[in-house]
Amino acid sequence: MTVSAKESRLGVPCLACPLRLKPAFKDKPDDEVRFIQAMKVDHRLVQAGGDIIHPGQEDAELYTLFSGWAFRYKSLPDGRRQILNFLLPGDLVGLQASLLSAAQHGIEALTDVELCVFPRKRVWDLFVRMPSLSYEIAWLGSREESLIDENLTSVGQRSASERIAAMVISLYRRADALGLVVDGSFAFPLSQQQLADALGLSLVHTSKTWSRLRRAGLFSVAGGRLTLINPRLTARMASLFEQEFRPRPLI
Repeated sequence: MTVSAKESRLGVPCLACPLRLKPAFKDKPDDEVRFIQAMKVDHRLVQAGGDIIHPGQEDAELYTLFSGWAFRYKSLPDGRRQILNFLLPGDLVGLQASLLSAAQHGIEALTDVELCVFPRKRVWDLFVRMPSLSYEIAWLGSREESLIDENLTSVGQRSASERIAAMVISLYRRADALGLVVDGSFAFPLSQQQLADALGLSLVHTSKTWSRLRRAGLFSVAGGRLTLINPRLTARMASLFEQEFRPRPLI
């Protein structure tokens, strides 16, 4: 049987999506998954460093990050940048931008990424025809806000060491729920500059603090992978304690 051009362009069928098998996500009824499949219009590849959404964009679509890492950011006129949060597989991307007349932020691919694309003009159909999914989208928007709240708490109140520890333990836990952690190690594609932009620190301060924590034995980095050597100590240093794990929706 030949695969049509449309089927090829849409990538893996939603009912067979490997992300749905991950412990990070809740089970979903087949009718809801089919509705999501009917909304999907593309499966897009964006290379590392490419824009997924650029600031001021007026036609931003809604996406689910199928694979890879991305980040959401805001920039000042002089080029300074604040990374607001990092996006991992399964995260809903561009909800705010797709609902507003123009994007108030940018989203950049940190690694090569694949995106499931949903047209902004059909988002309202979801709210009208599938209330359970519209609630989940609102829930995911609140979850993203809570991640940004945590980052703001770090920038406003945590020391440099605590900020880095909080960032590392948070990303480790998110990666672990996605099955990306093997023997305490996971791919860690962040540069020192990106860490500095996320943590509100200078590049020099970030580099020195990062090196100090590595020498203290909290974690190690080699070959683009980070190994968390002492998760409990890292979490205590960040004042970020274990919370009950709850699977989240996947759109």
